Formats: sequence, structure tokens, C-alpha cells
Amino acid sequence: MPQKPANMANGPDPDVGLMLRFQKGDESAFEEIVSRNRRRVVNLVYRFIGFREDAFDLAQDVFVGVYRSRDSYRPAAKFSTWLFRNTLNVCLNYNRSMKLRRAESISRSDSTETDQPVEIEDGRQESPLSAAERNELALKVREAVGSLPPNQRTVVLLCRYEKLSYREIADVMELSVQAVKSLLSRAKENLRLRLEAYVKQGR
Repeated sequence: MPQKPANMANGPDPDVGLMLRFQKGDESAFEEIVSRNRRRVVNLVYRFIGFREDAFDLAQDVFVGVYRSRDSYRPAAKFSTWLFRNTLNVCLNYNRSMKLRRAESISRSDSTETDQPVEIEDGRQESPLSAAERNELALKVREAVGSLPPNQRTVVLLCRYEKLSYREIADVMELSVQAVKSLLSRAKENLRLRLEAYVKQGR
């Protein structure tokens, strides 16, 4: 018997419905999937790998994978769970290939990236000094997150930026909820240690 689409507490998952339409040959459904999810995928990839230009290319690879998975896709979970799992696999493959490249050539320097600061909405006018300090802190935090082991980095990104629950993160990473909590605890401690020197400077 074919599986039914995953149902959420607030109703059917619209992306699951789109993917099922795509399986039946509706190409416009795939275009809508890309339109609905592209920004989230690009942001997740960028936060994971730290390189803006590569993030767009890898996001494209993620959706190529979605397209090629049309026939094999089964709606056993939320579409975002399946999509994030595929996205993280693409990121991990990228990291492995980058390590091989660095072993063969000069490593790429993060300092050459034109990272944009994290946007913080604030109605008050901010002084140039405050803006500079905020941007510097955002960069230090981003560098600290980027230095975490892949599993720890993943739980931080999914928890902090994607706002997923422990259960949802566990589904994405195919781990137990307890394992996710343990990874997040270790990640927080590692971030504290990495940012400690910066904090002690009175920043």
C-alpha cells in the first residue's frame, strides 16, 4: 500500500503535496518547491561552509538532487526534514572535497570572503562604533560556529537558525533526541571556550 503524505499537527505538509504532484509529472510543482525553499537552503549551506559563492552552487546541487529523487521520494516525514538531510549531506561532501584540495594546494583563506554581517532589526539609530563592534562579534561567532566539528555545527545551525525542535533535529540527523541534546551541550561548551578570550577583552 502506498504511503500517505506526512501530516503535521496543523494540516498536511504543502511541500509534500508539491513533491507528489511533481512525481506525477507536474514540473511547475518542482519550480514552486525551489521558490519556497531556496532561501532556507542557501542560508543553511552558507552558514555550514562559510563561503558565499559556493553556497549558491551547492544549493543548486541540492535541488538537482531533489529533481533526480522524484521517482524514489517517499513522504515518510516532513519535507523539510528530508530536504535538510539532503542539504547537510551535500555540505559534508563539500567539506571532504575541500580537505582533499587543501592537501594538494594552498588552502583558501576565510579572510578573503566578503561576508555580510548578521542583520539585527533595531529601530534605534546605531553609532558607527556600535555597528562595528556588532559586526565584529557576529564575525567571531560565525568563525566559532564554523570551527565546530560537523555534527556539533549542524545541531547549532538547526537549533539556532532554523528553530527546529530536538525531535526535528534528531529526525534530520537520524539520531536520538538524547544524542542531539548531548551534541548541543558540547557545542555550547566549545563555543564558550572559543569566545572566552574575545569576551575577556571586554567586547
